[in-house]
Amino acid sequence: AICSECLSCQYNCQADAIDHNMVDRIEKVQVGAVVLAPGYQIYRAELSQEYGMGRYPNVITALQLERLLSASGPTEGHVQRPSDGKPARRIAFLQCVGSRDQNHDYCSAVCCMYAAKEAVMIKEHDPEAQVHVFMMDMRAFSKGYEAYYQRARRQYGVDYTRCRISEVKEDPETHKLKLRYVRDADGIQDPTVDEQSLITEEEFDLVVLSVGMEISDSVKQLGNQLGIELDEYGFCHTSLFNPLQTSQPGIFAAGPFREPKDIPESIVDACGASAQAASLLSEARHSLTVKPEYPPERDVTGEDPRIGVFVCHCGSNIGGFLDVPDVAEYAQTLPGVVHAESNLYTCSQDAINRITETVKEENLNRVVVSSCTPHTHAPLFQDSIRSAGLNTALFEMANIRNQCSWVHSKDKPAATVKARELTRMAVARAATLQPIHTTQVEIEHSAMVIGGGVAGMTTSLSLAQSGFEVHLVERTHELGGNVRHVYTTSSGDDPQAFLNDLVHQVEAEPRIQVYLNHEIERTEGFVGKLNTWLRNGKSAATQIAHGVTIVTTGGQEYRGNEYGYGSSSRVVTGLEFEALLARYEGRVDNLTEHEEEAWQALGGSLPDELAMILCIGPAKQYCARICCTTALKHALALKRMKPEARVTIFFKDVRAYGFKERLYTKAREAGVIFVQYTDENVPQVHARNDHVEIAIQDHSIGHELHFRPDILLLSTPVIPAEGSADLASTLKVSRDADGFFLEAHIKLRPVDFSSDGYFMAGMAHYPKFIDESIVQAQAAAARAARILSQPTLTAGGAVAQVDPEKCVGCLTCVRVCPFSVPKVLGDFVGVGDITGAAHIESTVCHGCGNCAAECPAKAITIAHQEDDQITVKLDALLKEDWKA
Repeated sequence: AICSECLSCQYNCQADAIDHNMVDRIEKVQVGAVVLAPGYQIYRAELSQEYGMGRYPNVITALQLERLLSASGPTEGHVQRPSDGKPARRIAFLQCVGSRDQNHDYCSAVCCMYAAKEAVMIKEHDPEAQVHVFMMDMRAFSKGYEAYYQRARRQYGVDYTRCRISEVKEDPETHKLKLRYVRDADGIQDPTVDEQSLITEEEFDLVVLSVGMEISDSVKQLGNQLGIELDEYGFCHTSLFNPLQTSQPGIFAAGPFREPKDIPESIVDACGASAQAASLLSEARHSLTVKPEYPPERDVTGEDPRIGVFVCHCGSNIGGFLDVPDVAEYAQTLPGVVHAESNLYTCSQDAINRITETVKEENLNRVVVSSCTPHTHAPLFQDSIRSAGLNTALFEMANIRNQCSWVHSKDKPAATVKARELTRMAVARAATLQPIHTTQVEIEHSAMVIGGGVAGMTTSLSLAQSGFEVHLVERTHELGGNVRHVYTTSSGDDPQAFLNDLVHQVEAEPRIQVYLNHEIERTEGFVGKLNTWLRNGKSAATQIAHGVTIVTTGGQEYRGNEYGYGSSSRVVTGLEFEALLARYEGRVDNLTEHEEEAWQALGGSLPDELAMILCIGPAKQYCARICCTTALKHALALKRMKPEARVTIFFKDVRAYGFKERLYTKAREAGVIFVQYTDENVPQVHARNDHVEIAIQDHSIGHELHFRPDILLLSTPVIPAEGSADLASTLKVSRDADGFFLEAHIKLRPVDFSSDGYFMAGMAHYPKFIDESIVQAQAAAARAARILSQPTLTAGGAVAQVDPEKCVGCLTCVRVCPFSVPKVLGDFVGVGDITGAAHIESTVCHGCGNCAAECPAKAITIAHQEDDQITVKLDALLKEDWKA
């Protein structure tokens, strides 16, 4: 509407991506499901006029800072003041701008951690810089976040102060920014300290506003056009037990459109929504699939190397920091290179087609691309040479972005020299490459799901509804997991009714075979062809053939001896208190022995005074995510049943992220008392069977407070389920430092194990709420279905190969292989004397290289990673006049 049609953009676009002659057109497509993932917009910080955004040049948003921190940004990664371009040495972050205020009753969930990330990046770029973060609560609630936050504080020296800054002022002459705040009074014991003496004013070079998430007007309009229910802020309304389904059947929502969330959770949402859609479209699977057609593979055996080199500018990302034409010109002089050129964007469709055509025209038999990381782009280029008739193994890549332009951004000559060297090494290796071949292996179109809780049952149903057989294994005598002990939710839904319905669906689904009282004894095989033996007591093991394995073993409530737990009937955990409330309402009859003792201590009634302590035991090392919200749920439940009851919560941070912030507000409005403590000033508890006494020094008023509650609730964290370590060993999958199962990549593959064909969901991965477990279970099902929906899988390729003439049958490879693949064929002749040689089945080998590295006879090699292919790169690096 405001374009002047000057055509400057069209003339200057190097990719010819702009065409002013294009006109609007409406296309109609037939679909079976719709997934809405329209994202969010950042809060317009100019509306918070007290912070000076738009008036003071040195007040910026965190998104603007992200751009400044980028090596390809306007300041090449240097944090400078917009007012004069000088280095910003004192930087303040103001949290919760556009969140947790009178106009936003929710927490945007991501701001605390992106501020921590940016603060660390600033300190890494300039260790002398001073970074100060002003916050209300630190909400580091996801996997690894607490450790990152602590590292920012302790290792990088980022200052954190609990204070919501009310105003930013500017010195008009220096453009420095003034903030007034109350210094942290924690630890001050003297009640006579004047609070005014704690008020301080400091100047900063730069103020960063950590802006929250909002839904744009256009997205709201989209939701209204589709007829889906939105809340007052424009977020899509979904139910607790079907969290991706909108109010319109067949339309699903994912990402921050549902609720503020970060990248890993958005990706899990997206995978889960795809599973929901797939279950509707399973009968039409592959009906519109178009398979690429490749020409016959050319035999290059005996040919001298004819290498083509393609060097990428990547816009300014590479070309702005090294001389790309110079690297391409240099590559032309290398042995075996018959063609070299530079491209603006080598990964663009035009450039990909250019590579394919050049291979044909120049009769190339090897190709080298010097650009970015092969982890993300190698398959794209391999596909391009395969389209020209070359084997995909005849491709090599030099990473001149990550290893040159990024790390030598301040030294263009050095970056150029290094790019030359890396290209020379890649060309040297390319000359030694040989084709490698793969085979197609039939797969088992069924899944094994380990764990019969909500996550396990949801995964099983999702796969079954998509048309796949499922073997659901539960080690106890019934399905349900931890939800069997949960009677209320913060939203008021009935978890027991949901659980009963879920169990009924599983039991009624003919594609799901349930194995109760069974455990995993052993497993073997590879993705698509797995065999697992189940043990039921002392009976003979049952062998199950399946294509994938999904771990949903859940977690368990921590029950240590902190604060008198186990020695006093008046000290209970969250699940135990949940049972007491359910007993009072007549929902349960049977209590555990400890719960019965607590019930009797309360005289069969509700407590007049309840105290809760958060962050117990292992929660000092990691945030267990659900404890704060669960504590708020219990507090509000007691207040609902007995409004006059006094409830006190002792906390370090209230991590009520996203819409759970509303519970925090309701709790305060209901009269719940919140008392903060630190690791240096923890509550002192004296627990007896007849009473509990709590004392704590309150830093805000400088006095010691005393409490005598009827019951003390320890909001204990979720810890890994019993037997997780043994299961991880049996499946040969990894766990993190806290004992939870470890994903392959927190952003790229958040529900995958590193081992192909293995997935995870629910509390086995990390503590999470019911709706989060459901979404992750659906995401794991979607990832598993990618494998199960294929008729065959590709096996072989870059795997281990044994030279039987060199093998001495020493069993080293058998011992070091983490996947138990190598077998020694032959008979034992005597002690230490073995005939025969090792055999490694190519369809099972993972190509990890452990056996090749350890083989004392050098009898094992890894295809495409042979010794001469490595040493030739070293020779090329050390000798600039290297000759093939």
